Amino acid sequence: MRFTADHDLHIHSHLSLCSGDPAQNPAAILAYGEENGFKTLCLTDHMWDPAVPGASGWYAAQPYERTREALPLPQSDRVKFLFGCETDMDKHCVIGVSKTVAEELDFIIVPTTHLHMDGFTLEGSEGAEERAALWISRFDALLDADLPFEKVGVAHLTCSLIWRNRYLEVLERIPEAEYHRLFERAAKCGIGIELNFPAQNMDAETARLTLLPYRIAKEEGCRFYLGSDAHHPSSLASAKANFEAIIDLLGLTEDDKIPLLW
Repeated sequence: MRFTADHDLHIHSHLSLCSGDPAQNPAAILAYGEENGFKTLCLTDHMWDPAVPGASGWYAAQPYERTREALPLPQSDRVKFLFGCETDMDKHCVIGVSKTVAEELDFIIVPTTHLHMDGFTLEGSEGAEERAALWISRFDALLDADLPFEKVGVAHLTCSLIWRNRYLEVLERIPEAEYHRLFERAAKCGIGIELNFPAQNMDAETARLTLLPYRIAKEEGCRFYLGSDAHHPSSLASAKANFEAIIDLLGLTEDDKIPLLW
């Protein structure tokens, strides 16, 4: 059976500093889920747990207490609305969530590709080869972490945050053998792989480099979830169509979903 676009597990509200949009609130997000026939949503505002040293100034302004201001989340008979977070990994591969907070959350997103935070996630002078090496080493570090992987997702592995408009140069330098090795590890530990990239109107080279890691992840037995990474209502409006395009491009089935969604 074809993978159904019945969820969105990566959504920000106005509480994330990169949103700040009062229209992007839990009630509006729940309405988005109902309008699109989703079964599950997850609120994943940016968060760095104060119990973990090392937050950047931007993350220090987004502690767990701020994230919890969204609670209680509105619910409906049709949509389960989960409470999660998007934390981060610094340049020393420290992940900004403690075991105590991890236990309280329904879902935890950890991006390994936030390579736009000079001085925090990388030094800032790295070129394509060095960023490709970081793509690999940071993914390994996440898989080495002591986390409840059954409710953890790795976010936007092919996004432009890797190196702005030159991110494809980085993806081109990651050997297929490393993709296979990493996704074999990911499948064994049970971490979710996020599907979050603009799937429509890609040129041939962008499609080749973007789809390759996900196709290898599927081959290695990884499980996936959909995430819009929406910060504003305008992004929510186009999310479902993009999800459907991703599913078709990768030929996903219901067996490819993370267990959290079963």
